[in-house]
Amino acid sequence: MLQIDNNGVENAIRPVAVGRKNYLFAGSHPAAQRAAMIYSLFATCRLHHINPYNWLKDVLQRMHLYTTNNIADLLPHNWSRHNDSASVM
Repeated sequence: MLQIDNNGVENAIRPVAVGRKNYLFAGSHPAAQRAAMIYSLFATCRLHHINPYNWLKDVLQRMHLYTTNNIADLLPHNWSRHNDSASVM
């Protein structure tokens, strides 16, 4: 059955549209790229039902223990598999 409106889709993409507009005022192109990267990481946390605060706190505390070979373990989609305390939002 087709829905008569698309409010669900509009609500899902609203944060992306608002973020895109905010990046215009980031101060510089590199700053906007960094903001977009952080936004993407937080969106990945949301996708995997991870509390972004807990993820970021854990990553900042443990990142000095990782090398370039295993740094991908700290990305949200990998972190949830290896962390028993991955709390749901």
